[in-house]
Amino acid sequence: MLSHHLRGALTDLRDLIKITESDMEDIRVAKHDPQFDRLSLKEEKIRAFESKKAMIDHEISSLMTVNPDKDLPELLNEEQHKELEQLKIELSNLREINKKYAKLVLAVSNLYNTFLERIVPTEMQGYNKVASKNPSILEVRV
Repeated sequence: MLSHHLRGALTDLRDLIKITESDMEDIRVAKHDPQFDRLSLKEEKIRAFESKKAMIDHEISSLMTVNPDKDLPELLNEEQHKELEQLKIELSNLREINKKYAKLVLAVSNLYNTFLERIVPTEMQGYNKVASKNPSILEVRV
């Protein structure tokens, strides 16, 4: 059962990486709608991975409870060791991809915020930003 959960978790991680890579490509070409369309799929994959990870933890805990005199490496077969190693690698890959994705999202967010600030100038009133009274760029002339 442990091998089944490990394979499922690996599949979910690889799918998350592919989805995030697609999101990054869409950001680069300014296609934002496909990212929003994939959001529910991404959330579903995250939930599925978390569920499988919990089952992996439970299976490992059960193995260790049944065999308290053995260390974990002795309880797993070669295939499970390889799958756990792959899981670590894919988690590391996802972490790196997410860092790159976050940088892109931050850059785009800053760009849009800068444009908005130039179009509708704001000023701080306490902790709130409010549109200033003289947004000259929005002045309409007839």
